[in-house]
Amino acid sequence: MKIRKITDRVSYTGVNDRATVRFEGLWPLPYGVSYNAYLVKGSSACALIDSVELGHSREFMDNIHEMLDVEKIDYLVVNHMEPDHSGGIPRLLEAFPDIKIIGNAKTIQMIQGFYHIDNPDNFMEVKDGAEVQLGDRTLRFIMTPMVHWPETMMTYCPEERVIFSGDAFGTFGALNGGIIDDDLDCGLYIEEMYRYYSNIVGKYGRFVNSALQKITGLEIDYICSTHGPVWHSHIDEVGAIVHRLANYQPEKGVTIIYGSMYGNTADVAECFATTLNELGIRNIRIHNAGKSEMSDMISDAFRYEGLIVGSPTYSNDVFPPVQAFLNAMKTREIKHKVVASFGNCAWAPMAAKSISTQLATLELTDAGTVAMKQSITPEVEAQVRSVAKEFVNLLTLK
Repeated sequence: MKIRKITDRVSYTGVNDRATVRFEGLWPLPYGVSYNAYLVKGSSACALIDSVELGHSREFMDNIHEMLDVEKIDYLVVNHMEPDHSGGIPRLLEAFPDIKIIGNAKTIQMIQGFYHIDNPDNFMEVKDGAEVQLGDRTLRFIMTPMVHWPETMMTYCPEERVIFSGDAFGTFGALNGGIIDDDLDCGLYIEEMYRYYSNIVGKYGRFVNSALQKITGLEIDYICSTHGPVWHSHIDEVGAIVHRLANYQPEKGVTIIYGSMYGNTADVAECFATTLNELGIRNIRIHNAGKSEMSDMISDAFRYEGLIVGSPTYSNDVFPPVQAFLNAMKTREIKHKVVASFGNCAWAPMAAKSISTQLATLELTDAGTVAMKQSITPEVEAQVRSVAKEFVNLLTLK
């Protein structure tokens, strides 16, 4: 990839990954992903901001050496230690043995643990608000723990009005030709931002809020995340999205998650969808948990206000793919949802009870439960209509 300038002093040195199938071994990457790194040049020193995943370190080093006017790199700032951003550190040390690795105490401990780099002369420990001068350019370090690892931080260059935000404001999707949002069709990346946040960061809303508060008031023309486009024209839009997600503020819509072995439980899901539509709900997302990607189910459930979950009874419990979804909701500590549930059984109605109980532990607004035995009947359809009406009445976004 050719080096791309973001400002006169800030350049992009990251890489695209269009081969990895699942991010973190879990989340599908139908559009790939980028591992973003940046170079900041001052009048007397230059600094790399973050690295890339190990398998792409050769391309990363080629990008750096492509900058023929860079004889050495003085600093490597590590905003986030997850290996998709730190895998290139050993290669960098081989090429630039005198480089100083800048990070907080937790960062340095993790580098030592992951890469067995133990020489204290390799490191410069920084605390919240500390600065490093590159001559006529400054790097200021802002601690943002648990966004979404304990060592995470951001780096701000006030002279360039650029913030290097780590995984915050990140998104799935390799960069298709351009780097800055002005040069890209951002519809894909905005949509993938919801999936990225809910899948990766979703549990840590209060920490994201703390980070947002810390950078409020800074003059920012560019947000340089470690995944996805460099945000420039879309800063207000992506900032609003992250703020909503961090505060669990939903959008208008309903997600239906169900499991079905022979189609009978699926009939109830379809009955709910039809009834909701008759009641005026237009944005309805339906997922068969046995087929849909967990990533997409989490994203839609996290994003929209209404959530309906249904399952057949399986081994006296909830159908396993539906139970896995419920576990994901507990992990992400979802809030501010209107929920309903339904369950089917051949003889023992355990699924309906279990789903209702599990949703109750999340302290959501419950519209009711429909319990069915074997197959749908007019009586079950009447139950669905009753619960759906209550469900719609409870929605605040219509």
